[in-house]
Amino acid sequence: MSSVPTYVPGHGLLRGKSVLITAAAGAGIGFSAALRAAEEGCRALMISDIHEGRLQEAAQKIREATGLERVHTCVCNVTSEDQVQALVAAAERDLGGVDVLINNAGLGGSRLLVEMSDEEWNRVLDVTLTGTMRMTRAMLPKMIARQTGVIVNNASVLGWRAQKEQSHYAAAKAGVMALTRCAAVEAAEHGIRINAVSPSIALHDFLKKSAPKELLDQLASREAFGRAAEVWEVANVMMFLASDYSSYMTGEVLSVSSQRA
Repeated sequence: MSSVPTYVPGHGLLRGKSVLITAAAGAGIGFSAALRAAEEGCRALMISDIHEGRLQEAAQKIREATGLERVHTCVCNVTSEDQVQALVAAAERDLGGVDVLINNAGLGGSRLLVEMSDEEWNRVLDVTLTGTMRMTRAMLPKMIARQTGVIVNNASVLGWRAQKEQSHYAAAKAGVMALTRCAAVEAAEHGIRINAVSPSIALHDFLKKSAPKELLDQLASREAFGRAAEVWEVANVMMFLASDYSSYMTGEVLSVSSQRA
């Protein structure tokens, strides 16, 4: 197993940009992306989540760690069209227009297909796939009016890989990949880029609580480096896709893994 690399300092990749990120409270990829966006010099940031308390804690951590004062918050459940519209309106107002949207909200779980209820299936797809669609649909008219903007979606290697007890999550993430490609073609004529990252396994507190340690260790051991990704390693790729360094990329899904089954 390779050692975890040294944390990469910011390089000003998002200097002058405004950024909106969903599901950014807690300790997962969303929070890491928000912290990285501030470290990369964004001028203003809005983070969203369904947990008000954790959301405020996350915002304060980012302010203290980076010195960025313009860290705004807005509670939003992406399964609610009204809340999605309210979030986009608040971000447009408070950030002076959204340059970058990172769709991070997703919901997983483990269940054999023969034991899966319609409610379990629908809940995972509603948050993970339809929630990403709702946010993209609400944000695109704003970006189209400005003829510029970037959207980064969070997919998963399970959109490609087969894994037991993951039919709902894998289907949702494969849908995010397809949504990314199709929406990107529609948005390209307006100067808007839409791409996605596809993480394999990135360890954080929520994942540790939702899956057995033995399973997580087994999955991590299959990766090329013999370890799970750090959440900031996934966030780094999001920052690249959000930045002008990826100006000729759209409709792409970048794997943050070795893709080994």
